[in-house]
Amino acid sequence: MKFKPKIFLPIFLILALVGYFFYSDFESAKIQEIPYSEFLKNVEEKKIRSAEISETEIIFTDSLGKNFKTKNPDSPLLKEFLLKNDVDVKTQKNFSQIISLALDIIFYAIFFIAAILVFRKFISPNSFKVVRRTGVKFSDIIGMDSLKRDMVQIMQIMKSPEKFSKRGIRMPKGILLEGAPGNGKTLFARALAGEASVNFIPAKATDFESMFMAIGPMKVKMLFRKARSCAPCIVFIDEFDGIGTRRNYSGSAIETENTRIVTALLNELDGFEANAGVLVIAATNSVRALDEALIRPGRFDAIFSVPFPDEAARENLVKKYSAGKNPSAECTAQKLAAMFSGFSCAKIESVLNKAALLAAQNSREQFSLDDVRAAISALGRG
Repeated sequence: MKFKPKIFLPIFLILALVGYFFYSDFESAKIQEIPYSEFLKNVEEKKIRSAEISETEIIFTDSLGKNFKTKNPDSPLLKEFLLKNDVDVKTQKNFSQIISLALDIIFYAIFFIAAILVFRKFISPNSFKVVRRTGVKFSDIIGMDSLKRDMVQIMQIMKSPEKFSKRGIRMPKGILLEGAPGNGKTLFARALAGEASVNFIPAKATDFESMFMAIGPMKVKMLFRKARSCAPCIVFIDEFDGIGTRRNYSGSAIETENTRIVTALLNELDGFEANAGVLVIAATNSVRALDEALIRPGRFDAIFSVPFPDEAARENLVKKYSAGKNPSAECTAQKLAAMFSGFSCAKIESVLNKAALLAAQNSREQFSLDDVRAAISALGRG
């Protein structure tokens, strides 16, 4: 059997405490007891040198050094009376006081340990993980051809900042990707890091939210500190409108914390050089919701729209997401692409997956156009 000191330590402490009280009672039983009235008389005659007051009795030492005891009347004036007569007084804590003190110590210990653990969780250095290789390239992204072209030069600057710095060309500090949810903004940011062969730190708005005030701004500083330490690096902040909204000085706790987070972002964006090898990419559903100070030139310099896939992109997406799902002959890429007009990339994948599930529920190997229509109806057109 393996010895576990953590289990036996509390038991040992309890036994030691019980043994101490038994020993005290045993020692006290050997001391001669005198009446309380005689004790008071000796105090008045200055014959008592010291006294130790416990819950039930008083053990005292006379001028000759002999120990005696008497009953404790529990008088609130007793200690003052003894001190006035030059008696050295000690008060012994009773068992209930010791238990109360022990419980208080245990409570505060648990409270502080829990507070430290919670605090470490919220500001842990591992809150933002560095992805060394994203494993995604532009070839994995269907569509967005114009956006890919716009990013080629930015990748070149990230790889060789000194070369472009000599020509007076700086890399943008920040790039905003605006578009509806599900159109691949996150995937594009990962692909950009993969193409540039640089480190990638993903984050989202909820990473900066906390039940404690001022934790959000601390996490912003932590994120950028880590990005600088592993440059060249791309920092990607998803759901950016969750933390970068216009500052409101209404005074509420939520608005105050949001203002601090935005201010921290502004300070960090202004605090590093454009050629420091750190590029911030933020994804938002609406640029209009963001604080104006964030999107001014010199911070988020470039704003790119990530549109819904065009017809050619939708055809390629249908081919990609229907692979292995066994569509019927009538479900051609052209027909499905026409049906998916205005759909996001994620919505197209969800509809095809739902259509395959409907076919399986009806014991059919292939899904049909009717299954696709039913899937669209079930998932909605939003």
